[in-house]
Amino acid sequence: MIKNYKRTICISSAVLATFYAGATNAAPVDLSSWLVDGPGNWTLQTQVEPNDSVFQSLNSGPSMFFNNSDSQGLALSGSIEVQQTGGDDDFVGFVLGYDDDDLFAATTDYILIDWKQGTQSGWDAGMSISRVTGAINAGGVDTGADAWTHTGNVSFIERAATLGATGWLDNTEYLFDISFTASNITVTVDGVEQFSINGSFDDGSFGFYNFSQPAVRYAGIEEDVAPPPRVPEPASLALLGLGLAGLSFARRKKA
Repeated sequence: MIKNYKRTICISSAVLATFYAGATNAAPVDLSSWLVDGPGNWTLQTQVEPNDSVFQSLNSGPSMFFNNSDSQGLALSGSIEVQQTGGDDDFVGFVLGYDDDDLFAATTDYILIDWKQGTQSGWDAGMSISRVTGAINAGGVDTGADAWTHTGNVSFIERAATLGATGWLDNTEYLFDISFTASNITVTVDGVEQFSINGSFDDGSFGFYNFSQPAVRYAGIEEDVAPPPRVPEPASLALLGLGLAGLSFARRKKA
């Protein structure tokens, strides 16, 4: 009966591996061909691979550093860190479905994920996700801008699951994973899912976003195919059930 017990464990492990299969072929991203919109100063760096990191040094108006290619169906990962001690406490983040010059466009449609360190001038600390439908160009200290207040051309959707009221910390590296498809956007920070938004999303670039926040590094950027939703096929569910039943039977017989 011990042999049957071991075989049951193997079957269950195979089913679980199928059930939780995700992105496994991540490759480093060379950022040297990415573009800049807005007044930010984005400087290429190397963390592990050449040009896999970028540093934004200015306290400026909204600025994007983006790949300028359709990115739906991709998953991107890396780290984000504000390298300062005290000082500014404003916005860092990402854009999805962004096109060149959307920062200034009267009509557009992309997703903004931003994270503010401190509560200030009508916007609370924490991470949020919004939809942008028009120009959000503004001055670096314009606390009345749509991108600051999340009104007008910036339509707030929701706060993050565990970071919605928690600002980022100085000199702290956060690991992120972002999956972007036509119908779902999933964002994970340090292994904790913050957003899983279903809807209809325009294709466009993946990019980094800063507003009124200097000394930010986005590092170790990797790209993969976006994993499918974690929904097992009926056959897999049935096999998992049989495996668990066999495990229970083997335990009873062994006892």
